[in-house]
Amino acid sequence: MTRLVVVAACALSLAPAAFASERHPTLNELENEVMCPVCGTTLAQSDSPAAHQIERDISARIAKGWTKSRIENSLVDDYGQEILASPPKHGFNLLAWLLPLVGIVAAGAVLGVAAWRWTRGRAEPGPLSAHSVNGQGPVDAELDRRVDEELARFE
Repeated sequence: MTRLVVVAACALSLAPAAFASERHPTLNELENEVMCPVCGTTLAQSDSPAAHQIERDISARIAKGWTKSRIENSLVDDYGQEILASPPKHGFNLLAWLLPLVGIVAAGAVLGVAAWRWTRGRAEPGPLSAHSVNGQGPVDAELDRRVDEELARFE
């Protein structure tokens, strides 16, 4: 119960920062979320003239007080969905967010079942006899006699 309270408190403490980011975005933040239409990298990584023009447009819109979502929507209107570094989290694009998670959960389930079957599929070892090694079968009689003689010397 206390873990739930701690997690909820942490989530609520981070919520104002997320809302502030929406109302007062920074160029640095948007540079990592917007792609350069020329080279296909984020604006932060690109050095093309097109990337610099988009950065100037974003800076001007931030100076006018535009919100992050308004700036992103304007860029999508101008350049299309490909301008965003990550696909939107709705519609068909939601698959790009969910399929990796489903794959990870499915792989974990398969590994868990395989490990469970592997550990359950082993035969229980039989009892050790006086003339076997680790339950693996009889030992040569001559070898057994020599081992007994050597052990007797140390007693």
